[in-house]
Amino acid sequence: MSKIPGLEELLTALDAGQSITGASGHHQTMHAASQEALRIAAQLNGSYHSPAEVRALLSELTGRTVPESVQLFPPFTADFGKNIHFGENVFVNSGARFQDQGGIEIGAGSLIGHNAVITTLNHDMVPSRRADMHPARVVIGAGVWFGANVTVLPGVRIGDGAVLGAGAVVTKDVPAGVIVVGVPAKQVGTVPQE
Repeated sequence: MSKIPGLEELLTALDAGQSITGASGHHQTMHAASQEALRIAAQLNGSYHSPAEVRALLSELTGRTVPESVQLFPPFTADFGKNIHFGENVFVNSGARFQDQGGIEIGAGSLIGHNAVITTLNHDMVPSRRADMHPARVVIGAGVWFGANVTVLPGVRIGDGAVLGAGAVVTKDVPAGVIVVGVPAKQVGTVPQE
C-alpha cells in the first residue's frame, strides 16, 4: 500500500459510505492520493508499455497486485486509484476514466469499452457544502460488457452478464443478464443464453 499518511483510515471511511467533508483531513488525504494517481497515469499514458508493465503500473496505482489476466489499453485515468478492484480476465479499452474513491469492483471476465466513465462520488447539493463528497460503490458483476462511451453513476450495481449499450448513462441498478441502452439507460432485452 502507498505511503500516503491517513490512507487506510480514509479507505475505511469511504468503504463505509461516510461523507468526506471539504478541507477535512480525509479530504486532504484524498487529494494526496489523487496526486499520486495523476503521476502514475502520466507514466502509464506517456509512452508504450508492455502488458506486464501496464499491470505493474496498475498494481502501483491500486496498491494491490493486479491479476496477470487483466488487460488494459491506455490511455487510462483514475483520480484516486486506491479503491479499484479488478477480477480475473478483465479487459479495459482505451480512454476509460475511473473516479474510484467510493470503490469500483469489476467482476471476472468483464469488458469495459472505449471511453467508459465510472463515477463513485457525488458532491453535496447544498451550495455552502458543495465541497463535501458522498461516496457510493459501483459493483460490476462477472461477464459484463460495456459498449463505448458508457457512463455509470455512483452506487450502481450491474448484474452478471449484463450488456450496457454504447452511450448508455446508467443511473440505477442493472439486473443480471439484461441489455440496457439510452439516457437514462433502460432495459431493451435480455442476453441470449447458450
